Amino acid sequence: MTTSQPYALLITGGCGFIGSNFVRYWLDRHPTSRIVVYDKLTYAGRRENLLDLWSHSNLSLVVGDISDQAMVRQTCLAHGIDMIVNFAAETHVDVSILGPLVFTDTNVRGTHVLLEVARELGMRLHHISTDEVYGHIPDGHQSVETDSLAPRSPYAASKAAADQLVQAYAITYGLPVTITRGANNVGPYQYPEKAVPLFSTNALLGEPIPVYGDGLQMRDYAHVFDHCTGIETVLLHGQMGEVYNVGTGREMTNLEMVDIVLDTLGADHMLVRHVADRPGHDRRYSMNVDKLCGLGWAPQFDPKHAVAEAVKWYEDNRWWWEPIRRGVFREYYDRQYADRLAGREEQ
Repeated sequence: MTTSQPYALLITGGCGFIGSNFVRYWLDRHPTSRIVVYDKLTYAGRRENLLDLWSHSNLSLVVGDISDQAMVRQTCLAHGIDMIVNFAAETHVDVSILGPLVFTDTNVRGTHVLLEVARELGMRLHHISTDEVYGHIPDGHQSVETDSLAPRSPYAASKAAADQLVQAYAITYGLPVTITRGANNVGPYQYPEKAVPLFSTNALLGEPIPVYGDGLQMRDYAHVFDHCTGIETVLLHGQMGEVYNVGTGREMTNLEMVDIVLDTLGADHMLVRHVADRPGHDRRYSMNVDKLCGLGWAPQFDPKHAVAEAVKWYEDNRWWWEPIRRGVFREYYDRQYADRLAGREEQ
């Protein structure tokens, strides 16, 4: 499946984890398209994530904030943008608990700015959301796209607010929009604050694996490649104004995920440390993905395969994560885990 349309995409957050993987995927599958990566280059948005692609003739970078309406508008006009695909977001729950206001600024106001620019210039906007907007899911149920949103962390609340703004612009202004809600993605270039790269790099360094609570939280670990194919399917075949869940439809406990990490690396399971749980930690996420499958999409990775493939990438690409682990990440890590690993309650 290839197409030359839309010809010019503005990929906000294109230097982040999912965004950079999507840029790689789209350029490979749609070589006549032009991509403008628009990224603020925060700690998790890194030029290195596209290091081998910056010489590509159809790829360019604009360093900017999605909350800067004038700059977003100027960029779209200067590059003849047809569609905005919005990956730009503050995404980590733990960071949102430590400092929530930046999540409102980027995830809510930033999305609102993109909607206004799209409305003014007559462009389509696709918004990347998360399964966390559904909140904790009780046993026996899988979230469907029409379920009420019940976010339980500042991060999830900011994403839910953005979703509702996107849908409001479709209803009020007739703006051509679509939304995908992704499961817990894993794969290359994921910043090591997230569980799979954190546990993988800790194991490779021989450091303890800090598992929140009893580790029996249930998650759908989906490979980022499947998320990219899901987004592509919605961009090409999705119905305007609609939301599509993207995941595997299956979940595992975090302890099962940890076992896969350690077994893949041949690491000692004695590295596991159960630590004080995250405040308001959702117990289970689970999504029904039948709506997206109805467009002809299907995931290629099951959760176990997705986690194992991600772990192997970190094992093979120490050049990418070792400088991160030696840098400012260490300050965050000590703040987040030092007391927990010492058995002290969080202050």
